[in-house]
Amino acid sequence: MELSLVIPLYNEQGMIAELLQRSVAALKAVTEDFEIICVDDGSRDETVTRLLEFRETEPRVKILELSRNFGHQAAFTAGLSFAKGNCVVMMDGDLQDPPELISGMYGMMQTGNFDVIFGKRTNWPVTRGRNLMTRLFHTSFKQMSGFSDMENEGNFSMMNHAALEALLQFTEATRYLPGLRRFMGFRQGYIEYKREERYQGKSKMKFPRLFSLSSDAIFSFSKLPIRICLYLGITGIIVFMLAGIYTLIAKIAGFAITGWSSTVLSIYFLGSIQLTFLGVLGEYIYRIYKESQHRPLFFIRKIHQ
Repeated sequence: MELSLVIPLYNEQGMIAELLQRSVAALKAVTEDFEIICVDDGSRDETVTRLLEFRETEPRVKILELSRNFGHQAAFTAGLSFAKGNCVVMMDGDLQDPPELISGMYGMMQTGNFDVIFGKRTNWPVTRGRNLMTRLFHTSFKQMSGFSDMENEGNFSMMNHAALEALLQFTEATRYLPGLRRFMGFRQGYIEYKREERYQGKSKMKFPRLFSLSSDAIFSFSKLPIRICLYLGITGIIVFMLAGIYTLIAKIAGFAITGWSSTVLSIYFLGSIQLTFLGVLGEYIYRIYKESQHRPLFFIRKIHQ
């Protein structure tokens, strides 16, 4: 098998025909020896039915039905673990990442200079609020993770089989695949592209899910949140040492002003710092707890191949 395309899907019944027609055409432009692995992440609409209908005319489309909705990253992992191609492509199912770019990625891969090719976005065709949140996350992640050259990268990528095997060695339950892809090294290149508008419907990645994914990425790849707690604690100590010295001098000099406001503000300030510490520590402890459970990332209910 020369090429595998992995696409996770969740309630995308209206996009199946266009998505697979364009994907098949893009892969045929590269090779006839390919497979398309569609991972149904617990859809509640007619996504699987539409996939099966398309599969009747194109048997190279394979379908993994997960037992429930396990999430975007887990669905990608399921498809990657099933892929058999010498080169494997990860692509979202909303057609914002054009499948026509696969031929360009494959051409770069065939030079022998790269093990991984990823897409670097040059635009963000989303609402202003979502755009701001996404840009803020990517900027923050680049600074916190230590991958200083990582910017505007998503799941859209191609890797050879050696890189795929390395990626599948990661066992953590809390995962952010673009970060893991960077962490594993190998020779990586990129292709710039203009991200398209979503072909149909609304994004299934609502703000709570986006926030959860960004939190997983930051807490998995950075110690900065816990460092911020340390810096806040040190700052609080210094501030209150100075305040204590001032209060002592004021009492000795006889110009101290009595009142409860300073006491209440001090209590609130210290309390807020402690609650912040507990919240950050709780995020790390929760992720440690999830890893210690060693639960499977996904369950496959049925395979159509």
